[in-house]
Amino acid sequence: MLPLMLASPLSGVGASAAAPQDAGSAQQIVATMLANEDLAAQHRDHYVYLSKERSDRTGGHLWTEKLVETNAGKVRMLLQEDGQPLSPERIAQERGRLAGIVADPAGFQKRSQALKDDEAHARTMLTLLPKAFLFGNVREQDGELLIDFRPNPEYDPQSLEERVLHGMSGSMMIDAKAMRLHHIEGRMPTDMSIGFGLLATIHAGSSFATSRDPTSNSATPEWKTTLIDSAIDGKAILFKAIARNEHAEHSNFIRIPDNLSVAQAVALAEQ
Repeated sequence: MLPLMLASPLSGVGASAAAPQDAGSAQQIVATMLANEDLAAQHRDHYVYLSKERSDRTGGHLWTEKLVETNAGKVRMLLQEDGQPLSPERIAQERGRLAGIVADPAGFQKRSQALKDDEAHARTMLTLLPKAFLFGNVREQDGELLIDFRPNPEYDPQSLEERVLHGMSGSMMIDAKAMRLHHIEGRMPTDMSIGFGLLATIHAGSSFATSRDPTSNSATPEWKTTLIDSAIDGKAILFKAIARNEHAEHSNFIRIPDNLSVAQAVALAEQ
C-alpha cells in the first residue's frame, strides 16, 4: 500500500513556481488522478522484472529476485543474496521450491491471494486518500503537481493498517501530463497509541514512501511500482504484523503475455 526515508524528493520545492490553489482544486486534482488510477487498474498488463529487496521477509538480507507476474500471483526466483551469487545448494533449493509451485498451482494461487503485493498496498493507500486525508498547498515543479496531505479528523479508520496510515502527514507528486501518481510519502509526526497503548504504539518518525514510473514512452504506458520504502516502528501486543520494514527497488520491466500458466512463469523465471 515500507528503511526510513533518507531525503524527500520534495525538498527544495520552495524555489519552484508556486501555484496558488485552494483546497477544492487540490481535491479535484487528486480525484482526477484517482480516476485515472482506477481505470488503469482494470487493464493491468503482466511483466517480468528484477527486484532488489531488504525487508523482514528477506531476514534483513538484500535479495535480488526475478519476478514473473501471472493471474495466479507473482513467481519469484532468487538470484543473489547480499550481492553474491547463490551456492549450488541454494540454487537447488530454489528450483525445488519452484517445482513445488508447478506441482500445486492452486495452492500457489491461494497463498498469493492471502498476501498483499506491492500493487495491492499502493491501491489500498489510493483508496484511502480521498476519505482519510485533507489536501492543500498545490504547487508545480518540473512537470509535476505537488500536493500536501494531512489526516481528516472526521474519518474513522476501519482497520489497523488504516489507523497507521491515517496518522501520517506527507506529500505526493502527480505527473501533470498523465495525471498519474508518481510518488507519495508520509511520516508519523507523533507517537500513536491504539487502545490507550495497551494494544499497540506506533512511534513518531515511522514512515512510508512509494514511487511509480511509466514502463515506456508510449502514449498509454503502464505505471509500475519502482520503489517501496517503509519503516513502521512500534510495539504491538495483539497485532504482530504491525512492524513492517522494507526497502525494495524494481527495474528492467519487460512485457509478457497475460495468460501465462504458473508452469510457464516458473520456466521463464528459471531462464
